[in-house]
Amino acid sequence: MKDKKGAGATGSAAEAAEAAETAETAQAGGGAKGPEELRRQIEETREQLGDTVEELSAKTDVRARARARGAELKGKASEAGHTVQGKAAHAGHVVQDKAVEAGHVVQGKAVEAGHVVQGKVTQTGHVVQSKATRAGHVVQDRVPPPVRTATTTIVQAGLRHPRPVLIAGAGALVAAEVVRRRRHSGHR
Repeated sequence: MKDKKGAGATGSAAEAAEAAETAETAQAGGGAKGPEELRRQIEETREQLGDTVEELSAKTDVRARARARGAELKGKASEAGHTVQGKAAHAGHVVQDKAVEAGHVVQGKAVEAGHVVQGKVTQTGHVVQSKATRAGHVVQDRVPPPVRTATTTIVQAGLRHPRPVLIAGAGALVAAEVVRRRRHSGHR
C-alpha cells in the first residue's frame, strides 16, 4: 500500500500544484470554475497575447508601414494626376474653342473691312475715271490737231500695251504743255 500511498502522494502533489495554479489563475482571470474553464481562459489569454504581439510587431515594422504608406500616397498621386490631366484637357478644349471663335470674329471683321475698302476703291475709280474723261475732253478741245492725232495714237497703243504707252503719253503731254506755253508767251 505504500506504493499506492506513494503514488497518491505524488498525485496529490501534482494535484496540489495544479490547484494552486488554478487558484492563481482564478484570481487573475476572474475565478475559473474548474480545470476545463481554466484551460479555456488560458487559451483565450494566449490568443489575445498573440494578437497583441502581432499588432505590436506590425506597429514596429517600419518598412512594412512605409511600404503601405507609399502605396497609399502613390494611389493618391495617381488619382490627382488623372484629375489634373482631365482638367488640363478640358482647359485646352476651352482655349481651342475660344481661339476658333475669335478667328471667326476676326475673319468676319476682315471680310467687312474688305467690302468697305472695295466700295471706296470702286467709288474712287469712278471719280478718277470721270475726271480723266473731263480732262481728256478739255485737252481735246485745247490741244492743236497734230498733238491730238499723236495723243489718239498713243491712247490706241496704250490700250494694246499700257506700260510703255503710259511713259510715252506722259512725255507727249509734257511736250504739248511746252508747245502751249510757247504759243501763249509769244515765242515761236
